[in-house]
Amino acid sequence: MIEVVKVWFTEHPSLSVIIKAFTWIVLILLVITWIKLILKKRLPDNSIRYKSQKGVQTVGYILVIFIAVTYFTGNIKDLGLTIGFLTAGITITLQEIILSVAGSFYIFLARVYKPGDRIEINGIKGDVIDIDSVYTTMMEIGEWVSSDNYSGRIVKLSNAFVFKGPVYNYSQDFPFVWDEFNVPVKYGSDVDLTREIVMSVAQEYLTEYIKESVSDWKHVVEKYYIEDAQVEPGLAITMTDNWMQFNLRYIVDYKKRRYTKNLLQEAIVKRIQQTQGKVLLATATFEIVGFPAITIKDERTTGK
Repeated sequence: MIEVVKVWFTEHPSLSVIIKAFTWIVLILLVITWIKLILKKRLPDNSIRYKSQKGVQTVGYILVIFIAVTYFTGNIKDLGLTIGFLTAGITITLQEIILSVAGSFYIFLARVYKPGDRIEINGIKGDVIDIDSVYTTMMEIGEWVSSDNYSGRIVKLSNAFVFKGPVYNYSQDFPFVWDEFNVPVKYGSDVDLTREIVMSVAQEYLTEYIKESVSDWKHVVEKYYIEDAQVEPGLAITMTDNWMQFNLRYIVDYKKRRYTKNLLQEAIVKRIQQTQGKVLLATATFEIVGFPAITIKDERTTGK
């Protein structure tokens, strides 16, 4: 029987080519269908699932056309070439998914961030609440709300973004940030008293952060190529056209930046109000020193 089939294929070479080509086409279509079923089960996002399935389907059609053309022109060489094209096509089509999976391994191995960290990636800032094989899930902060408050939106970002741009981590290695604000004081106020008020308030409310940050910063200096920095509160005075500007720079827990700034400013204002006018806060004011002469001409007295 086998000999009869061999003879029959030898006597009908064209039919043999058609059967072989048809077999490959059916095999490719079955593989494409199988991949689409896997994508349907594994990808929870409807948009990515739809685009991935369409991409695989497009690659399948291209391979079918390629098989048909090369078989009938006699240029196809072997199975390895076909499998190579199939693999390359799938890789190009699913490169975003592949990058996302690779990104999840990179995030874990390089410790780029972990659940609980506050990060900014692809222009979106928030707290990481979950990391899976494809997505990083964040609770967004900012946007239409001020400072570091939650907006209420949960954001899913592809893990592939770790390869496409910078990742800002607010809490890794050093869970503190530097913050600052200005205290405008009128000229004529007691400069030494103002300095004493601002620095005493800073020491009172920031002592805990300073103690905690000293050891953490030493660890950062030992781990990275970076010079030592001052974690104690610093005060700088700038002379402006309207007032003396006292700039307080200090270190604070990254999750308590807004809360701490409010405490400091409220305490400083209360202390200044208790100085009985020795220190006065400044506001933007304008002083009119004179008006230009204005001549009013009455047309009735000119004979017109």
